[in-house]
Amino acid sequence: MSYSEKYKEWCSKVEDKELLSELYAMSEDQKKEAFSGDLSFGTAGLRGIMAAGTARMNIYTVYRATEGLARYMDAHRMRSCAITYDSRNNSKRFCELAAATLAAHGISVYLTPECMPTPYLSFMVRELHCDTGVNVTASHNPSEYNGYKVYDSSGCQLLDEDAAEVTSYIETVELFDKPLPEISQYEGNLVHYTDKLLEEMYIDRVLQERLTDAPLDSLNAVYTPLNGAGYRVVPETLRRMGLNNLTIVKEQSLPDGNFPTCPYPNPEKSETLALAKQVAVETNADLIIANDPDCDRLGVAVKDGDKYRQLSGNEVGVLLADCILREMYREGTLPQNPVLVKTIVTTPMLDAIARQYGAEVRDVLTGFKYIGNVIAKLEKEGHSERYVFGFEESCGYLKGSYVRDKDGVIAAVLIAECASILKSQGKTVVSRLDELYSEHGYFYQNTVSYRFEGLSGAEDKEKLLAAIRKTPFETLGTSPVTDSCDFLTQTLYDLPRADVLRLRSADGSQLIVRPSGTEPLIKCYITVKGDKTVVLSRFEEIKAQTDGFFSKG
Repeated sequence: MSYSEKYKEWCSKVEDKELLSELYAMSEDQKKEAFSGDLSFGTAGLRGIMAAGTARMNIYTVYRATEGLARYMDAHRMRSCAITYDSRNNSKRFCELAAATLAAHGISVYLTPECMPTPYLSFMVRELHCDTGVNVTASHNPSEYNGYKVYDSSGCQLLDEDAAEVTSYIETVELFDKPLPEISQYEGNLVHYTDKLLEEMYIDRVLQERLTDAPLDSLNAVYTPLNGAGYRVVPETLRRMGLNNLTIVKEQSLPDGNFPTCPYPNPEKSETLALAKQVAVETNADLIIANDPDCDRLGVAVKDGDKYRQLSGNEVGVLLADCILREMYREGTLPQNPVLVKTIVTTPMLDAIARQYGAEVRDVLTGFKYIGNVIAKLEKEGHSERYVFGFEESCGYLKGSYVRDKDGVIAAVLIAECASILKSQGKTVVSRLDELYSEHGYFYQNTVSYRFEGLSGAEDKEKLLAAIRKTPFETLGTSPVTDSCDFLTQTLYDLPRADVLRLRSADGSQLIVRPSGTEPLIKCYITVKGDKTVVLSRFEEIKAQTDGFFSKG
């Protein structure tokens, strides 16, 4: 069916008044953008702009994905699913539609009565012994986006093979063959709402991962949930561990899908913490803690003289890894043959820190589900205790095996503990970072993203990825490339195929190129190591190369 035929079908069959209004107001270019393809169910599920169309997030694309999931579950005799959602506009509506669609197949659904952190969904799946899980969220994307993630029975996001099978069932779904189901038909029967007891169990389990029982009396912190799902659970958890000097950013303290003070609620971005820094100055805080709207990522800024320095995801990760390994070693709780896990785009500085404690570092593809899969493998081997910590440079962290996804709640607990321990030793987070750089070398990494909007942008993106794969850079800056690895074809590492290209040079620099799985971006992860006086200039040299190549699209 052509895009114009799909558009006409929607105009004749859609019953939702808001979507109909959008359809009638579309220009020809907008019709083409919205109907030239389907919103694909990738390895991260669905994610897209909320609007009318087959390539957009709306009640019909959510229904289609869930009906496909239900058929997949029927085929495998799966009979239960846990569901939650974040604070975004339409998240609750999409969540209830998903619940009703599954219930229409006789599948029992366990649904949270309000928005909850993403890691709580993973905990629900595991604790309630569900066959699958669904989370309606677009994580840290701008406010016009929403998304839909599917989890397996271990509480991990679907791996590639299962995601491909779900996709095959989604492709069999006819959108308008029957009316959309209503949740009211199934409440109290197949749809069950979770209670506070399960939430208490989750908070207790998070607190079991603490490094010390010492209260955090001396620490003064600011917290912002960025109008997201962590608004209740994170402050409650921090206060239970004795962090009494905690100030919440008022304007960002309650769920609001418009994110009025922060349109792009990504804790990696400096502008995201602007309001929190103002509050920190007013309260003379030691630490700023931020979660993204679905509370699986952590942003951190720390007092550095009379200013607040925002830490990168890599800096937070190595600080936490160092603190966890050090405290567990001191307490005698570090397991034999400890395992840490990071994604291939995450700083190699972790390897240097791990070596001090005889810990093994395992590299996985980008996506926390691959870290979760390592935990699952260790569990099957009977050694889940060997897993100590995992993180990815995009601000995702997990200590403990109670969930299979990054957890912004335990990450908030750990950074507060780390800052408190250092303060009790007369140190700061910044001074400890400087010590680590002195011990292991200065690693600098930054990510440069290139945006490709619309159909023409998507075509340009694919052409550029193909071009750099065919003719990789011969140098990174002025240093010759000594190693090139295409993860679509490589056989050296025991990893799935992935659209990732990695280049390494003689001076220790590294460039990794990959398309984003959730946004219309090509991302370039640039890592340099060396003296502080030269790394920035070397980074800029490599960035000039990627700018020159990817900006020509």
